[in-house]
Amino acid sequence: MLDEQIKRAMCIASGTARLFPESCIINSLNRPACVQIGTNALIRGDLTVLPPAGTIKIGSYCYVGDHTRIWSAIGVTIGDRVLISHSVNIHDNDSHPVVASQRHLQAVEIFNGLNHDMTNVAMAPIVIEDDVWVGFNASIMKGVTIGRGAVIGAAAMITKDVPAYAIMVGNPARQIGTARQ
Repeated sequence: MLDEQIKRAMCIASGTARLFPESCIINSLNRPACVQIGTNALIRGDLTVLPPAGTIKIGSYCYVGDHTRIWSAIGVTIGDRVLISHSVNIHDNDSHPVVASQRHLQAVEIFNGLNHDMTNVAMAPIVIEDDVWVGFNASIMKGVTIGRGAVIGAAAMITKDVPAYAIMVGNPARQIGTARQ
């Protein structure tokens, strides 16, 4: 119970949202509004917000599976009734600079326990619309919008926008059908 109270202090979560013991919330910005969790959401994975302006907004009746990592430096928005399986990676940033000398400086800061500079790190918001299903081990990269009702297959690598109701598989992901009734 204390563990969940500590997690709830790091976010704004509906009273009906469940933060399971295996879940983790890291709010580097120390602003609870940066992580918002909707009604009846079930969280088993890791939610991490980073400088400069990370936000994670999870809608109602969503599921975030165990060992899933959602890392935000600029913004991740997840609609309602979204099912995210286990071991999914959702990252709105590249985590490190592409240029080796900049990456080295950032690594030194990290190793010395300092807040690492994200100035030279590429980032772009992610939007996952309502009723999306993301299969296990999928990766959703910066700048992507996944349309309503889409299905992301297991281990798919999503680097481009996904149309509503598309069924996507593979690395790189390609559309193999539609999920519309």
